[in-house]
Amino acid sequence: MGKSWKNPLKVANAQKKGMIFTKLAREIQVAAKAGGPDPEMNSRLRLAIDNAKKESCPNDTIDRAIKKGAGLDDGKLIEELTYEGYGPHGVGVLVECQTDNRNRTAADIRGVFKSFGGNMGESGSVLWMFKHVSLIEAEKEGQFDPDEEAIEAGADEVEKEEGNTYAFYGAHDALASIQEVLTQRGWKITKAELSYKPTNPTVLSDEQRKEVEEFLNELDDHDDTSKVHATIN
Repeated sequence: MGKSWKNPLKVANAQKKGMIFTKLAREIQVAAKAGGPDPEMNSRLRLAIDNAKKESCPNDTIDRAIKKGAGLDDGKLIEELTYEGYGPHGVGVLVECQTDNRNRTAADIRGVFKSFGGNMGESGSVLWMFKHVSLIEAEKEGQFDPDEEAIEAGADEVEKEEGNTYAFYGAHDALASIQEVLTQRGWKITKAELSYKPTNPTVLSDEQRKEVEEFLNELDDHDDTSKVHATIN
């Protein structure tokens, strides 16, 4: 009997979906470890669960990740690590990872930097190029002044994104308060997290930007990567 044929597109899509589920589960696990297993008392965990459900992540996967993070289930605990380095054309990059094997992850991330002519640096070598901030993305219908909304919420900056979505930036210790005020003012929160904003973005030509984006996509596609930040707009 010959081998059964498998549609390569379906296989690729299934693999991509599996990788997404893995990353969502890791965020849930880390959130539960950091703030406890009760989503009502842990806003990061609540948002992580909501994001997982939006992607149709199975409930048992979510429950298992919460238990692992809270130490209620056997298995390797996930730790958060941040790698720094310079990519093509001197772009500064921070790579936030969630991994159960730091040696494997460090070697893999270093390999991606090297393959694009960049190099990983020591702790602090690139961090100075970023500001640690609270990032809240939210939607709101109707007429309003985005700058006034930002001021009322205690945010330092606001930027227009697609559709009715805006990104609010504030002090890294103001995440909960900004989120709470925006919710009270009728905003629907779609993302709330600590992030890094470049203080002096690197100027690139269109050709250079294409190469940098290819490099950043390669980093982002790694199984252990949770977020990638770069000194580009």
